Amino acid sequence: MEALGAARIAAAHWKGAKLEYVDMAKSAKRGILLGILAALSMAHGLNDAMQSVISAIYPLLKENLNLTYGEIGMVALVYQISSSIMQPIFGYLFDRRPAGWFLPIGLCCTMTGIILISFASGMHALMVAVFISGIGSSIMHPEASRITSIASGGHKGLAQSIFQVGGSSGFALGPLLAALLVRSQADVSKFAVLAVLAIVALIPACRWYSAKLKSEGAEPKGADSVVKKSLLPKRTILVTISLLMFLVFSKNFYTVSISNYYTFYLMHKFGVEVHTSQMILFVYLFSAALGTLVGGPIGDKYGRRLVIWWSILGSAPFALMMPYANLTWTIILSVFIGFIISSAFSAILVYAQELLPLKVGLVSGIFFGFAFGMAGIASAVLGEIADIYGIDFVYSLCSFFPLFGAVAYFLPRVRTIQAMKVGDLKS
Repeated sequence: MEALGAARIAAAHWKGAKLEYVDMAKSAKRGILLGILAALSMAHGLNDAMQSVISAIYPLLKENLNLTYGEIGMVALVYQISSSIMQPIFGYLFDRRPAGWFLPIGLCCTMTGIILISFASGMHALMVAVFISGIGSSIMHPEASRITSIASGGHKGLAQSIFQVGGSSGFALGPLLAALLVRSQADVSKFAVLAVLAIVALIPACRWYSAKLKSEGAEPKGADSVVKKSLLPKRTILVTISLLMFLVFSKNFYTVSISNYYTFYLMHKFGVEVHTSQMILFVYLFSAALGTLVGGPIGDKYGRRLVIWWSILGSAPFALMMPYANLTWTIILSVFIGFIISSAFSAILVYAQELLPLKVGLVSGIFFGFAFGMAGIASAVLGEIADIYGIDFVYSLCSFFPLFGAVAYFLPRVRTIQAMKVGDLKS
């Protein structure tokens, strides 16, 4: 009887917390700040456009600086460390010491790196330049994601979609801008103007955020603070997060490899010019941006586990065919691959956030930055392999990685997770 009474008290407490959470969410929904979100999305897009220009001009830098594929891989490695691996570190620091002007500092780093790239005369100078530029992304993404959540007014999914569409579009536009505007290494400095525009756009958002931090004692608050801990067993969380990280790694390993080496592959196999290969890379990245937008709503309607399964494994047939296709079919297949495989990320991120509802920042840092960066580090090895066996062999090897999407079979269903939560409350 005592156990039954304790269970009823726990259930009542949980129900009260849920009602309080709903009330807070409803009141927050009336306060969505579209102007702030638009500014953040624009700045995200301009920052990522500058960052994607770096990989788009690798062929130009390789020729100008007499670099090997292995050295290009090392440059990409340094960039991935500063732009991705370090994101969780900055996110942790910003959690402890939030401030309203970190975003302009990040954009200044991106701008400085872009300018230094235009003057780099050797591999070491280039590595320093891309490292500084990458720091800009490590500052920009976790802090902008935090402000996006605060400005969402409870519409966190909508707010993140607005924020992410800016970044995806900017990243896709980078190669196109490079193809249109870059004819020499010195032309790269033109893109510093984008950083200035982003900083100007962010001034109202930074002022609003600074005022909000001051009024709230510099302590970010949210409806998620009502729940004190996850009700799932630690083993279940650990195993599921590990599976999700493996899926993100395999997906990102393939997509990062395409982003870094796709232009070289097109130039080597089909003899296209640099600007043509950059245009084709834009087509691929744009299809990936569309997939990012579509994956979230489909996951809400049909289930995130199904989207994860379909998006990664579903791209495998197209990836396996691409190394043997002609130029036209290579472009077509890359569009299918980009659209399908990128649709998984939103579903993976939301799935992980449901497992750790109080550690959204940590989850975002791991899946946005760390997992992506680890894939980038692994893809740097491909540069050495390309030097030894050729770029065609690299693409044949990478074509098998989407098959790892079969691991999604072992993910627990969302209904199973919810049932475990309810069962834990009743026990």
